[in-house]
Amino acid sequence: MNRPYLSIIIPAYNEARRILSTLQQIYAHLSPKSYSSEVLVVDDGSEDGTGMIVREFGACHPEVRLIQNPHRGKGYAVRTGMLEARGDYRFLCDADLSMPIQELDHFLPPARNHFDVAVGSREGQGARRYGEPRYRHLMGRAFNLIVRAVAVRGLSDTQCGFKCFRGEVAEAIFPLQTTWGFGSDVEILFIAQKRGLIIVEVPIAWYHQKESKIKPLQDTTAMLRETLQVRWNYIRGLYG
Repeated sequence: MNRPYLSIIIPAYNEARRILSTLQQIYAHLSPKSYSSEVLVVDDGSEDGTGMIVREFGACHPEVRLIQNPHRGKGYAVRTGMLEARGDYRFLCDADLSMPIQELDHFLPPARNHFDVAVGSREGQGARRYGEPRYRHLMGRAFNLIVRAVAVRGLSDTQCGFKCFRGEVAEAIFPLQTTWGFGSDVEILFIAQKRGLIIVEVPIAWYHQKESKIKPLQDTTAMLRETLQVRWNYIRGLYG
């Protein structure tokens, strides 16, 4: 089969309330485009009928594919989608569309050229945040300071759920992933930096979603543990 120009990978866990709206918005944005595309929804063992909704939408939109995993975490779902995708560019997209899908264009040529990984950033010049609780923002900035000290240098936001990889880059680095939780973002970007890949940040508009799956204290603690594990994995030579 011919490779599509763009693959959109959506990890989803119990997203029945909003996955249909997300797919409709993505389809409306992609339909007028001149390039070919596919959308992969990776269902991370949902128990609320998420998979059925995606399957029904895909019956009328053959470019939409459902991949069903056991419940192993967002990182595992992302890895599955990136390696199942066939696109020249592979775009990671949160199921809640906290970034308007129209901003996808800023991650792709001709708006963005000469990169291996383009990372959505909620920080820096041009980025905008809407409705985010103050405590969550402060926790995020504190975590980023630790990430920059321990693992990924120079990036202001590693945890944004919107990232674009060139296809051959995704196929090279995602098989090395060992972390299945939210810390997988740090691990993948760490591997990319150690391989000398070109990583650029793309400032975005980001809207806080009240139904976010993030548990600030619990997930931040887990991400810190996984970030330290990434450094230990590197010392042990696990990333080649």
